[in-house]
Amino acid sequence: MQTVIRSILGGMTLGALMLGVGLAVMYAAELLGLPANLWLVVAGAICGIVVLGCVAGVAISRAIDSLRRELSGESGSRLGFGPRWMRPVLKTLAEYQVRHQQVEAAWRTRERDLEIRSHVAESSRLQSEAVLEVMDESVIVCNTLLEVISTNQAAARLLGFDATQAVGRPVSEVVKDSMLRRLISTTLEAGHGTEHRRGELTMGEGTDACACEVVSACAIDKNGRPTAVVTVLHDLTREREISQMKSEFVSKASHELRTPLSSMQAYVEMLVDGEAADESTRQEFYGIIQSETERLSRLVDNMLNISRIEAGIIEVDRQTVDMHDLVDRAVRTIEPQARAKNLDIHTEVAPVGTVVQADADMLQQVIINLLSNATKYTPDGGRITVTVDADTLTRSVHVAVSDTGLGIAARDAEHVFEKFFRVENYKRVAKGTGLGLNLCRHIIETVHRGQIGLDSTLGMGSRFWFSVPMGQITARVAA
Repeated sequence: MQTVIRSILGGMTLGALMLGVGLAVMYAAELLGLPANLWLVVAGAICGIVVLGCVAGVAISRAIDSLRRELSGESGSRLGFGPRWMRPVLKTLAEYQVRHQQVEAAWRTRERDLEIRSHVAESSRLQSEAVLEVMDESVIVCNTLLEVISTNQAAARLLGFDATQAVGRPVSEVVKDSMLRRLISTTLEAGHGTEHRRGELTMGEGTDACACEVVSACAIDKNGRPTAVVTVLHDLTREREISQMKSEFVSKASHELRTPLSSMQAYVEMLVDGEAADESTRQEFYGIIQSETERLSRLVDNMLNISRIEAGIIEVDRQTVDMHDLVDRAVRTIEPQARAKNLDIHTEVAPVGTVVQADADMLQQVIINLLSNATKYTPDGGRITVTVDADTLTRSVHVAVSDTGLGIAARDAEHVFEKFFRVENYKRVAKGTGLGLNLCRHIIETVHRGQIGLDSTLGMGSRFWFSVPMGQITARVAA
């Protein structure tokens, strides 16, 4: 209402002003002796309107310019500048400007908040992906439409799909196993509040088949509604292999320990029962008991040494070792056994480059074990050759023990370094624990980071060899 009254008063004032201007023009014309008429009044009014319009235009232009500077954020502007009759309009514009600035500030704050949340979400996503990638377990995450939204390389390897192409695709296209797909869909249908669904599935077929433990559960939002299905698959193949290996080790160790103990028990019982009537028979029994005791001691020592090496707690005394000296000492140790079978031991050692940084006692034990096996399984009058070469290309020292013995079949050669393995046909030829070559492999490969192997032809002899690096090396076992 106030604006209407102001408009009416403004219009009356403008009309009176124009009339006054016209009359003033007519009066000025009379003073100048010019004829005064109505057209002169109209012309004067028009001139007054033009002058007033120019003044008002200048004022409006200045006000608009002030408003522009204010809206553009320039300092020193005064929004209220302008004619009084325009100030209500400018005031309204100023109010809209303040509201606009407030809304703009709010939007900028919200935009910054969204940017921060976006960065946090992206960081969380990258962390989640990193966690999934380092996990050994296979993980598949599906949304409520049963589309894959996240997975890892372990799942891709286990289930046979490309992890980079799986996201966004239906789980029915990614997972080929029908049982696993059914487990995921039933977990989503059951929703939250039920226990995690667990099961055991067999993935693959034939030799590639593997058993997996599967756990599937629903993820929920703050309202308790399911948002995703998380499925974790744990491959049980390695665990079952380890369990089977432990069972086999216990079984074989028990069998190997029982054999000398049974023999010792039998001869002790005969001595207690007085079955050894003469001194020579008692001495024979004593010798057998002593031999079985030494065999049992060697068996226990080998088992303990292998266990220490596998556990990484064996003490390693590294020093500069010349393989020539080790071979000489090992040959002198075995010579009595070789002489008893009329075996010729020949050595061929390179003149230079046979020095390594290693544990002398352990390497000598390896050479003695290889020479002992060669002596046991080489017929009387045979020949054993020990060679030591330096390979400057690979910077390693190569040692080989060759014999003219019985040789080993190809099917058995693959297993000679396994625990408790002995060639079935040779068990009556010589006694053994089946741990000597396994201990040699651990000493060479685990402690000294070298290589050990066998070249053999059945009936033509065998050649056991190993190589260790020259110079200072770092072992996997701790002192």
